[in-house]
Amino acid sequence: MTTRDSLLAALVATVWGFNFVVIDWGMGDVPPLVLVAVRFAAVLVPAVFLVPRPQAHWRTVAGVGLFMSLGQFGLLYTSMHAGLPPGIAALVLQAQVLFTVLIAAAWIGERPTGLQLVGIGVGAAGLVVVGVGRGGHVPLSALLLCVAAALSWAVGNVISRRAGVRAGLSMAAWSSLVVPVPLLALSLLLDGPTAVAEGFRAFDGAAALSTLYTAGLASLVGYSLFNGLLARYPASSVTPFVLIAPPVAMASAWLLLDQSPNLAEGAGAVVVLGGVLLTVHAGRRASAAGAAAAAAAAIPARA
Repeated sequence: MTTRDSLLAALVATVWGFNFVVIDWGMGDVPPLVLVAVRFAAVLVPAVFLVPRPQAHWRTVAGVGLFMSLGQFGLLYTSMHAGLPPGIAALVLQAQVLFTVLIAAAWIGERPTGLQLVGIGVGAAGLVVVGVGRGGHVPLSALLLCVAAALSWAVGNVISRRAGVRAGLSMAAWSSLVVPVPLLALSLLLDGPTAVAEGFRAFDGAAALSTLYTAGLASLVGYSLFNGLLARYPASSVTPFVLIAPPVAMASAWLLLDQSPNLAEGAGAVVVLGGVLLTVHAGRRASAAGAAAAAAAAIPARA
């Protein structure tokens, strides 16, 4: 990746890191699936009227929306509503890096190197440490919901990478079409009409500011840049930059919400980040080696 694109990826990850605290601020008495539905309704309007439809099959656009948006955030918001702190949620969600590399290998043939597989193993071990050593305030169900959110995000990453759509903003906007109505219907089914109606009445200034941040910066700006990078570079080179998000989220939660991880959670965080950094390093080495080999093959042999 170029220096410019690396800085863009780092900026997106920083925005996403603070996003976890903003989500926590806005949740309040609003059911989590309702908050996600409102967020993506705000992404949709007026974006779909201003941004051209991405040059991709509707199944691809719907797939990105279902997995990268509906699945990831429906599960993430629900996990935080169930008691997962923002900093830990940001960390566990980074399992998407490990899942993305494995799914990309199985689905589109982006084979991981041996060192990447070691990194995946280290990262998975770190997640186990976090899960086993989580504080009593963190329900196991909330942790597992966040792992499922990471898996959903990874599937969306690979769908986006496979499509190769360079217009990241158009994909971020149009893929949101499949999010609000299904999530509202699911909230009506799970939470009940009364809870949904009360949630809309409880939608206050904090929820509105949270929606503006998550819809405008995290979704429209963040995912347009992220999808654009995925279209130009291998998934194993792009997704690891999201590792910047957990330290930002943990620091923000510590400073603004007075939430700090326990010793086991902190140790697991270090192991997870170490595993993903190893995966990133191995992916960049493999990309550089592939580019060098391609350049060598392009030089005609001397007679």
